[in-house]
Amino acid sequence: MLSKRIIPCLDVRNGRLTKGIKFKDNVDIGDPVETARKYYEEGADEIVFYDITASHEARGIFLDVVEKVASEIFIPFSVGGGINSVDDMRDVLVAGAEKVSVNSGAVKNPDIISEGAARFGSQCIVLGMDVKRVKKTKDIPSGFEIVIHGGRKHMGIDAIEWAKTGEALGAGEICLNSIDADGVKEGYDLELTRLVADSVTIPVIASGGAGNPDHMVEAVTEGRATAALIASIVHYGEYTIPDLKKHMKEAGVHVRTIW
Repeated sequence: MLSKRIIPCLDVRNGRLTKGIKFKDNVDIGDPVETARKYYEEGADEIVFYDITASHEARGIFLDVVEKVASEIFIPFSVGGGINSVDDMRDVLVAGAEKVSVNSGAVKNPDIISEGAARFGSQCIVLGMDVKRVKKTKDIPSGFEIVIHGGRKHMGIDAIEWAKTGEALGAGEICLNSIDADGVKEGYDLELTRLVADSVTIPVIASGGAGNPDHMVEAVTEGRATAALIASIVHYGEYTIPDLKKHMKEAGVHVRTIW
C-alpha cells in the first residue's frame, strides 16, 4: 500500500516565508531555509516551495533560496513560481529541486508541460492548479475555474478539463489549490479534490484549507487525494508533522513514520 504524503508548503516572497488568506494579506513569518530544515527533521515526506509573486512580477524565481533549501533537506523538493520555459525548469532542477511546478506559465503555454516531460521526465513535472468556485456555465460546467498570477486573473478554463489536458500533455502529478479554502483552515474543498482525482490517473495533492488533522484524513479518503499540502497549521506551531502523522495513522491512513 502506498503511503499518503504530508507536504509542507513554503510560500516565499522577497526571499522570506509568508502566509496569507485566499492569496491576500500575506505577512512575513520567517526564514524558509530554517523552516524547511525543521520540517525535514520532523519527518515531512516532501517540501513544496512557491515563489508566489514571480509570475505576477514577470521575473525569474529566487534560485539562491532554492539552492539553500536544497542543501538542507534530503527529501523530494518541488519548486514553482515564474517558470515559463524549459530553461527555467532546468535552472530550478540544477539548483537542487527534484520537481518543478508549472502553473501560470503552463496555462499560457501548455506546450511547456510536454516539452518539460520530454526533456526531464514526467516524474519531474507538477501541474499546479489554482482554482476558484464560480457559477456553472457552458465553458465551466464543473463550476471550478482556473485562475493565474496568484489568483489575480480568471482564465475561463474549466479546472476538470485542464487537469485532464495537463495529464495528457505529460504532467506526472497535480497540486490542486482551492483559493476559496486557502488559509481559512476550515477543511479542503473535498468536492473539487474528488472531481479532479476521479478525472485523472496521476497523483493529486490536495491544497488549501487544512485546519486540523481530521481535514487531512478527509482529503486522502473522501477527497481521494494521494497527499495533503499543509501550511498554516504547522507554520504557526499548532501541530507538528509527527502530531499530524500520528493522528492520520490512528485514523487508519497509511503514512510513513520515522519514530
